[in-house]
Amino acid sequence: MRIIPIAQYNELTMQLAKPVYDRFRRILLAANTTIHPKYLQKMKEIGIRSLFVEDAQSRGITMDELIDMPTWMDVIQVLSDVYAAVKAKKALQLARVHSSVAQLIAEVKRRPIVLPIHTNAMPDEIRPYGHAVNVALLALQIGKNLGYNEIMLRDLGIGCLLHDIGKAAAADERKHPEEGFAILRGIRELNLLSAHVAFQHHETLDGKGYPRAISGAAFHEYAQICGLCNVYENMTTAKDMPSHEVMEYMMTLSGTGYSPHIVDMFTRSVPSYPPGTMVQMNDGKNAIVVKISAHMQRPSIRYLDTGEEISLADHPTVMVAKTVVV
Repeated sequence: MRIIPIAQYNELTMQLAKPVYDRFRRILLAANTTIHPKYLQKMKEIGIRSLFVEDAQSRGITMDELIDMPTWMDVIQVLSDVYAAVKAKKALQLARVHSSVAQLIAEVKRRPIVLPIHTNAMPDEIRPYGHAVNVALLALQIGKNLGYNEIMLRDLGIGCLLHDIGKAAAADERKHPEEGFAILRGIRELNLLSAHVAFQHHETLDGKGYPRAISGAAFHEYAQICGLCNVYENMTTAKDMPSHEVMEYMMTLSGTGYSPHIVDMFTRSVPSYPPGTMVQMNDGKNAIVVKISAHMQRPSIRYLDTGEEISLADHPTVMVAKTVVV
């Protein structure tokens, strides 16, 4: 299995590896099917830009690192309902939010690495909710690796899941951090730190962020984690940049945008080359990333010409030269 831009789909050589959903989160096409050109065009029209497929090159790649899709969709539904409640000026169903964050924490805790579902594989209408879920998932992975306890993970997860909640109330997009803070700080059952995640997630360590241009110690660690994950998720989806290029950019933010130990832990928690990525090695041969094993940035690969699999962690002279389309 691998994820591809929808324009690369070939019905003669590929079949769906994961279901395709419509804007109501109903299954539009099931896994293990081929896509008729008419349905392919319909998917493009509703904003789907990527597909999970299986073909000869990706056969046997399970992508076990991905979050369980039903869980991911369940949390998206909860978040959609929360946004609707804010727009209608109704009370948030906090029990469902807490339950959703507990689900995400369980996903992160039960395996060495958990990767989010690419939101480009979803229709436009639900992509903002998928973005928030992915930011929370990435942040929890970092929090786990920083040694956060259960309460810290809960507060971080809630803040990240609701970091854009102000967009449900703000007419001006630049005002959404303040609107989000106003909404969340008024809920006594939530830790104020979660509200500050929404308030500060567009700030930067050097004081060049917004809405308050805070800097240094005033920029809380939870909000730094959320902000960094927010930048990464936006660049890999909205801008559709390859993960390894975004990772290079993330490292340039160390010490200016975010604290060095946060950026360092991000690079230790998120792979540059997710499973299914097609790459060309420094020996000129094409390969596909099979899994993340001993080292986050040195995955296991399979050469396409021979089928040989090696772990780059065990072969320090073998390096990825670039990503390719095969």
